[in-house]
Amino acid sequence: MSTGPRRPRGRRPAEEPPQSGPAAADPEPDPESVARAIALRQLTAAPRTRHQLAEAMARRDVPEDVAGRVLDRFEEVRLVDDAEYARTWVRSRSAGKGLARRALAQELRHRGVDDDTVREALEELEPDDELRSARALVERRLPATRGLDRERRTRRLASMLARKGYPPGTAIAVVRDALAAEAQTSAGEEPGAGLAHDAGNAGEAGEAFGPDHPPGLAADDG
Repeated sequence: MSTGPRRPRGRRPAEEPPQSGPAAADPEPDPESVARAIALRQLTAAPRTRHQLAEAMARRDVPEDVAGRVLDRFEEVRLVDDAEYARTWVRSRSAGKGLARRALAQELRHRGVDDDTVREALEELEPDDELRSARALVERRLPATRGLDRERRTRRLASMLARKGYPPGTAIAVVRDALAAEAQTSAGEEPGAGLAHDAGNAGEAGEAFGPDHPPGLAADDG
């Protein structure tokens, strides 16, 4: 009869980790594989610029040279295309949010798009697109300001346009035209066809915003 120690029933001795196969441990994953996985995961969620993907890789400590090689390859197969990203962004944000060129350029630069690419994307906007968008924004907001005096209405509406990137002169001209047309309609007159659209009157714009209230940008302002 054996007098040695008995092994508890139902338990097997520990096995060594497998040396190969899917169950094998990989304590040092390949940096390029990590970089590719990060890029694909990001792009599955939404289009990204090269800069945004590089930042995501840097947060996971992917070496810069490895990230560069992976991103170069993604650009070659058009999975990353900053020019197309910029064009799509401009069309979408201009139509959906009514953003002016200045706000659109700031958003794209914040996402790492270079100045030349930004400029080319903005050139696809028609010259009158910005003015039409400004008028549409003011027309939508005008009813909500009818309980205010004219000066406060002008200031509030012009500030809204400034937050969306419109130059002060354009903002003031569009607001004053809208208020004049509203006044004529309320008086039972036909709105005048010769309303001023002088977008270059920066002095008047400064008065409307006030000396201590420079126009800022809030591109996501609905």
